[in-house]
Amino acid sequence: MASGMTRLLNRIWVRFGLWIAAASLGSIALMAASMLLFSELQYRDFYNGLPLAVREELDELRASAQDNSPRVRQIYSQYGNDDLLFGERWSLGIGLVLCLPFGLGVGFWVSRRITRPLTSMVEVAQRVGDGDYSARAVAGKTHGEMIEMIGAFNHMIDSVQTLEDERRATAASISHELRTPLAVLQARLRALCDGVIAADAHEFQTLLAQVEHLGRMVADLHTLSMADAGQLSLHLQRLDLNALTGETLQQLRPQLQEAAMSVDLRLPLEEGLADIRADRDRMRQIISNLVGNAIRHAAQGGWLGVEICAEETQDGRTWVLLCISDAGPGLPAEVRAQPFQRFAQAPGKRRREGSGLGLSIVRALTEAQGGTVQCDRSERGGTRFTLRFAQA
Repeated sequence: MASGMTRLLNRIWVRFGLWIAAASLGSIALMAASMLLFSELQYRDFYNGLPLAVREELDELRASAQDNSPRVRQIYSQYGNDDLLFGERWSLGIGLVLCLPFGLGVGFWVSRRITRPLTSMVEVAQRVGDGDYSARAVAGKTHGEMIEMIGAFNHMIDSVQTLEDERRATAASISHELRTPLAVLQARLRALCDGVIAADAHEFQTLLAQVEHLGRMVADLHTLSMADAGQLSLHLQRLDLNALTGETLQQLRPQLQEAAMSVDLRLPLEEGLADIRADRDRMRQIISNLVGNAIRHAAQGGWLGVEICAEETQDGRTWVLLCISDAGPGLPAEVRAQPFQRFAQAPGKRRREGSGLGLSIVRALTEAQGGTVQCDRSERGGTRFTLRFAQA
């Protein structure tokens, strides 16, 4: 009850209404006090102007509770001001003179409290528009919706700054990744033209490998661009994750055997319990990327763990989990904080076999199909990727 009342009082419209009510009551009280004060001063002036005998007579009448007697009214009419509205006009005028600055001051103070965070937001928006992403709006002593608005505004700037940093890093990484194979192609083609090297099958195979590397990078960038734009083509259908995982691993068996990695495949779920709604080709691409990542970076561990299990949450929903683990050295230190960031490793540190976009594609494809993916440490000290999809 108390927390609910506190939240209600923190609402800007409630506080604004209370401030306006307090200002109105304060103005009324100030006007009433000024009118009473003027009336008291006017009565003293009238009293001091009475003849001594009349003053004593008036005191006796008031002491005997005869303030409204005919004689008292006669004294007031005889010795008082003939203009009955004289005192009222003056008291009202003095009250207005006092209340006007008070009302204006309170109004300016209230408006300043309300608009100060907005002013801060305008200044920060202008600085962000000029490219300064370090600026943040200051909430000050505001409460309620204004605090929430400032928090959402600053969160938006954080997101914009993250996107801008990622854009710059991606541009730098793409230029680096494209420059290397293009330089190789240019140098070797020039050597072929000059007759420095022979145009044999081995040389053509080398050139083809560089072109295929460029093609994979372009394809990966296109996939991520389509996912970011929400235009990724998906053919969602009910599929058995057990069967799909087994088929994909069978296709990747030659690469696994070449890397001397043994596969520990655990599929304990019964038929139908591992069914999910997903795109078959995209799921195969996700599994291939994760297994390929393990082959490139964790082959020295000699082990690949693949497990599918079910998990029921507190809300009664059942999720199908696909865990792919390795026994390698784990992710590099610069990648652990954001393993799914594009080109997470700095240019020049990545192995030439990959494009640096594999894990980003895994996250994009997983989330596009309503799933989630997370990365942690495996049971053998390497890396484990866990994908969750709603059970169909």
